[in-house]
Amino acid sequence: MTVENQYFDPRETMEPEEREKALFARLPGFLKEICKDVSAYRSRFADIDPDNIVDRAALASIPVLRKSELMEAQAKEPPFGGFADPAKLKGARYFMSPGPIWEPEIAGADHWNGARAFLAAGIGPGDLLHCAISYHMTPGGFILDHGARTAGASVFPAGVGATEQQVEAADALKPSAYAGTPDYLKTLLDKAGEMNRDLSSIRKALVSGGALFPSLREEYSNRGVNVLQCYATADLGVIAYESLQEGKRVPGMIVNEDLILEIVRPGADVPCDPGEVGEVVVTNFNSAYPLVRFGTGDLSAILDGLSPCGRTNMRIKGWMGRADQRTKVKGMFVDPKQVDAIVRQHPAIQRARIEVSREGAADKMVLKVLPAAGASVDVDAVNATLVAVTKLKGTVSLVDSVPNDGLVIADLRDYSK
Repeated sequence: MTVENQYFDPRETMEPEEREKALFARLPGFLKEICKDVSAYRSRFADIDPDNIVDRAALASIPVLRKSELMEAQAKEPPFGGFADPAKLKGARYFMSPGPIWEPEIAGADHWNGARAFLAAGIGPGDLLHCAISYHMTPGGFILDHGARTAGASVFPAGVGATEQQVEAADALKPSAYAGTPDYLKTLLDKAGEMNRDLSSIRKALVSGGALFPSLREEYSNRGVNVLQCYATADLGVIAYESLQEGKRVPGMIVNEDLILEIVRPGADVPCDPGEVGEVVVTNFNSAYPLVRFGTGDLSAILDGLSPCGRTNMRIKGWMGRADQRTKVKGMFVDPKQVDAIVRQHPAIQRARIEVSREGAADKMVLKVLPAAGASVDVDAVNATLVAVTKLKGTVSLVDSVPNDGLVIADLRDYSK
């Protein structure tokens, strides 16, 4: 049996009705547990009877927990806003994602449930993975690293930056697979060409942390690399993933096990009609860090039918943009509150907004700044603040006007190309 046809466990092929029944049979007891042990849910569910939450219609009666609310709770009661069970955090790692939002990683193998995504991408026993995503402060590197090793692959934890050294390491180790953001693989391959180094050993990849544009996927294919993607967040881990059938990518993304996924109308709690694009809302069964009807802020839609690869869980179209203005740039989220923080540090700025576009295959971030009347803006100082606040490199551009449309982050990338 080839790696691409391996399943992580038998649940991936169980009958959909059986899975749905099992999830909702489990949910009332889980809700009772977290109402007892997690302070935020004791107050949040004060008027909710867990015994009544037995199907999707009943689940929809619970308000969506959105990231803005979670951020506010964490600011009032750091680090987790009362949404974690302190008794279960022994041996945990604590991460800080932009916003800031804090997330714990509970001790144990594959806390983020990434192994299924690697096996579905054909990466597992016998593979050496070059993992080029940050292991610093945010959980991205750990999500992919643990998933790959649980799937049976070996891992070189390359992290981010130091591209020449990464190329030298890959040339020496001859990894068969890559994991990281979609555009950084191109950076590595291009740099290898400049350095006359051989990275032709890389033949498959699992990417996350940004959009995999069709043109970039095609370029990788032309260079002999079969690239699949998974949809993951720092809060929930791997939510859904692509798969292979006879070496070819199967349309859509398969929802991971142990999650209840809904598509909800942006800004509301009401589930969308079948096929309608809306916000991805997820309920997990993580008693240490439970998230019930958690609004990811991402847009997607449910696909009809089952995957031809044999996995039977619900499928979604994949990441289709943001339901709010929090925007992912180079694998990191930029939040409107960060733009406000920059403006507050520089009184000479009247108004500012970040515009995100593409420059070749990479993301480009520009902070457009409208100076206050009669004021002079120190561009270098503002740029230093931009980097310090967002943890991303960008450029600062002085402009004569900023549209009065309420947008402080504008995503100008075309996701159809």
